[in-house]
Amino acid sequence: MTRKSVTAPYPDTQPDLPPRTRGVIGLFEENCTVCMLCARECPDWCIYIDSHKETVPAAAPGGRERSRNVLDRFAIDFSLCMYCGICIEVCPFDALFWSPEFEYAETDIRDLTHERDKLRAWMWTVPAPPALDPGAEEPKELAAARKTADKLAAQAAEATAPPSAPSAGTEPHADEQARAAESPARPAGESKQQADQPRQEGRE
Repeated sequence: MTRKSVTAPYPDTQPDLPPRTRGVIGLFEENCTVCMLCARECPDWCIYIDSHKETVPAAAPGGRERSRNVLDRFAIDFSLCMYCGICIEVCPFDALFWSPEFEYAETDIRDLTHERDKLRAWMWTVPAPPALDPGAEEPKELAAARKTADKLAAQAAEATAPPSAPSAGTEPHADEQARAAESPARPAGESKQQADQPRQEGRE
């Protein structure tokens, strides 16, 4: 407050932008599956997507052919975009990213519709994601992956461990074994009370 305000010497000196700056939207085309979620959820209808289907031959003899969507056009009209970020949030395949690039002014408003080649070039300006806070909760994906890895490691350790010898307390005593061998086994279907009672001979 006590210092004199000085205008930043832009464009000779580039501004120091925060990591979450919303400049333009970069397209990682390899991740796009043409699911159309971004175009359907866009409140400004500024995303234009064209595609076609092609048949993929079977991977093995006797297998079935598959059809997949092939991206033909992906364009964003930045004259309509309000930079809400809904398209980036709803993309399930991480194909759209924020870029801090903001130098894309044009003299004609029609030139603000940028095709996929330009959007793909902006991917090189996307910064790395910021590091998590030291006290932040571990992401659910990492926690689930760590839990699965620990479970698999425990199963592998049990499979490779040599079988342990039975302890002395688990074996039956020698006297109990002898007593069990001497006692006659009762017939099947006969209760213990019936086996203990003396059998009565029939009347002549």
